[in-house]
Amino acid sequence: MEKSVILINELMVDVFNDILKIEENTLRKGPFSDLSVTEVHTVEAIGMYEKKPASEVAKVLNITAGTLTVAANNLVKKGYVERFRDNDDRRLVKLGLTKKGRLLYRVHARFHMQMVRASITGLTQEEESILIRAFRGLHSFLSNVCDDNTEK
Repeated sequence: MEKSVILINELMVDVFNDILKIEENTLRKGPFSDLSVTEVHTVEAIGMYEKKPASEVAKVLNITAGTLTVAANNLVKKGYVERFRDNDDRRLVKLGLTKKGRLLYRVHARFHMQMVRASITGLTQEEESILIRAFRGLHSFLSNVCDDNTEK
């Protein structure tokens, strides 16, 4: 069991680092070279079509409203995000993607889908279920750690 834990840890760290490197390199070389990985994930958190309250986007990203404001300002300047005032409550700011932002969202989502499909190719239905269970357990652990860190 201990050998498996060590190997899985090494693989998880390698996969995490590989994903970050690929995203950074793709951004640097591609049509979205004006963005950081963090900005791409902000666009992802805003979502494709609906306009989300800024507070909801900040919560999804686990960042403060102030940090999101800075990120949103940059994304607005770069043409990926638009701000909207709520018709019922003018104090409420909502964020939505521009056409350019939606293109970025689709390109990023396609990369993630290709990555997932590559990782489950050749697995049986039972193996997929085991993998899903493992990722749910990991997600639960990370969510609890995240919650513990934000409460302090």
